[in-house]
Amino acid sequence: MAKILVVYHSQTGNTEKMATAVAEGAAGFENTELTLKRASDATLDDLLWCDGLAIGTPENFGYMSGAMKDFFDRTFYPSQGKIFKKPYVIFISAGNDGTGAQNSIERIARGYPLNKVYEPVIARGEVTDKILDQCRELGQTLAGGCELGIY
Repeated sequence: MAKILVVYHSQTGNTEKMATAVAEGAAGFENTELTLKRASDATLDDLLWCDGLAIGTPENFGYMSGAMKDFFDRTFYPSQGKIFKKPYVIFISAGNDGTGAQNSIERIARGYPLNKVYEPVIARGEVTDKILDQCRELGQTLAGGCELGIY
């Protein structure tokens, strides 16, 4: 049984659409248990529970959202020594290019340490059907890899 946590923050609804698509992709596996949570509601217990983590944020001022940063702030020190190279993926809704948010998440993830297992999905502007399909694939990749023990 693979346990997947999709944690996200959304103000406009764009990142939430992406999070829902990631969750749909992950839920497509029979032996996958899925939790979808806003960053403000996600806890250390959620992080410790999951086998794989999907992180979603809007890009705000060239950085991840404050709520996503708060999730990392609340879980970083208490999780030290309790997780090692847990697989993760990123999805970003960006008005610009999304690289600022991506780089900040990847830098923090190295400190946990987490292991990035797939390239991020970045919606630059509108969240299209093509982007949502890529998000579903992102969720499938994470859940499938965890279920098969690849990650």
